[in-house]
Formats: sequence, structure tokens, C-alpha cells
Amino acid sequence: MSRMLMGTSQVAEPFWKGTEEKILRVQFCKDCGKAHHYPRNFCPHCHGENLEWKDASGEGTIYAITVCHKPGLPTMAASVPYAVALVDLAEGPRMMTNIVGLEDVHTAKVGDKVKVAWEDAGSGKNLPVFEIA
Repeated sequence: MSRMLMGTSQVAEPFWKGTEEKILRVQFCKDCGKAHHYPRNFCPHCHGENLEWKDASGEGTIYAITVCHKPGLPTMAASVPYAVALVDLAEGPRMMTNIVGLEDVHTAKVGDKVKVAWEDAGSGKNLPVFEIA
């Protein structure tokens, strides 16, 4: 599935640098100890600003999933149907992503264990997607 990345923010740069090496990174708050995703300038749990980036395991569980039969973008037309999921990462945060590598995307379900896979996003970056573990 070919995708076009939008511009990245300065706060998300460590996340995207990690994708160049196919490393999934998430932010952790040094004040409350909780992880979060998407990248921000402050912790959404305690509003602290003492944040650090850590490599994630790349493991998770499908929290919610839907199958799209119409493309969200014209560049995704050749990929329908495709599965969009909310994945609870082992480190705690929930991430929106795609489930890939299935002959029938309708077979993925809530509770399935998943692991990160990578899709070329161009410009040396990779997009984290997930496959059934």
C-alpha cells in the first residue's frame, strides 16, 4: 500500500528518525512514568514536560478494527479492502494503524496479538503497520 507522508513536526522528529531504521519509538513521561503516542510537547496524563523517547517492543493487541472498502485517499484505491485498527502497544499507548499481511482482512479481530511491520513511506522513512503475530 503506497502512502504519502505529510510534513512532520519538530516534536515528532525522533519518531520519524526511528522509522528510518525500522525502530518504533514512543514517548515516556519521566514525571508519571506513562507512555503516550502520538508525539507531543507534554504528557497527556500529568501534563509534565519531562519527556524521553524509548524504543518500543513492537508488540500489541488489536483494541478495535474496521475494514475500509472505499479508499481514504486516492493513492490507496488499489489497496481496498484494507483494515484500520487501534492497537494497544505493550508499553501502554494506543496507536492507529493498518493491519497488513492477511489474505482476507476480514479475519483480523479484536484481541488478536500483533507485531510491527514496516511499509516504505518514501524519503528514507518507513510507516509502522502491524501484522498478526
